[in-house]
Amino acid sequence: MAASNSEKGLIVSFGEMLIDFVPTESGVSLAEAPGFLKAPGGAPANVAIAVSRLGGRSAFVGKLGDDEFGHMLAGILRENGVADQGINFDTGARTALAFVTLRADGDREFMFYRNPSADMLLRPDELDLDLIRSAKVFHYGSISLIVEPCRSAHLKAMEVAKEAGAILSYDPNLREPLWPSNEEAKTQIMSIWDKAEIIKVSDVELEFLTGSNKVDDETAMSLWHPNLKLLLVTLGEKGCRYYAKTFRGAVDPFHVNAVDTTGAGDSFVGALLNKIAEDQSILEDEERLRKVLRFANACGAITTTKKGAIPALPTDAEVLSFLEGK
Repeated sequence: MAASNSEKGLIVSFGEMLIDFVPTESGVSLAEAPGFLKAPGGAPANVAIAVSRLGGRSAFVGKLGDDEFGHMLAGILRENGVADQGINFDTGARTALAFVTLRADGDREFMFYRNPSADMLLRPDELDLDLIRSAKVFHYGSISLIVEPCRSAHLKAMEVAKEAGAILSYDPNLREPLWPSNEEAKTQIMSIWDKAEIIKVSDVELEFLTGSNKVDDETAMSLWHPNLKLLLVTLGEKGCRYYAKTFRGAVDPFHVNAVDTTGAGDSFVGALLNKIAEDQSILEDEERLRKVLRFANACGAITTTKKGAIPALPTDAEVLSFLEGK
């Protein structure tokens, strides 16, 4: 019998939520774009909504500007069933903005407006510690490590979640333009590496963090640490690879007509964490884990078929009907 919503483990996402401005025309540079559509984004917030869409329980912890965009984003979380008691509003700083263009080659180009934005100003004393302590899974990225005071808030939240028995889940979600240098990005991303029990990196992040141009088992395992229960490498349209304590393997992708890859990784992570919050023993059972990763791959694939991250995140029913057709 499926757990009722109140019995399901809570997944708390920590970090940034912002507004992506996406050109109305694809394949042009930001300067050439005739106009922009606003789309809510920010990887940790996307994960929180992905979990909720799939029928799980999620909450978001972060800081938004006390402005129209900030209140709009908080409203979007609520509309999507994400608990909002961990959200703070800053009266002195604006909600972060990012202009994102999909170049003709399908890659994304970012230009950020945050100097500083509200999410960077979250202080340790503003954290809702009771909410964090109630997490079954505590999920975060690396953008919140770039500057103080948010970095200290991030470290404190991780420590409180861990002490309360949460599983720590880390998706670095590298955004090179936001860091002072690539060296600093690598140092800070790795500074909390050995705390996480679940880590998901993309093939590009694997190359960045290891300095290797090979995406193979040996390169991936160079990132392994003794506290890890599961390391995942997502390979875009090539599926994913997984590494656990006693087994490893690959799960095939689903081929779809991709329109926009934004949010696909967050959709994948949300699906995985949702299943782990229900039953941690999946992490030790390869056959069941493979089923979960196939479901997560399907979520990622479906997300690429629509524009924008949050509007494209699938429901449980959509994923099941997609899988039935395969």
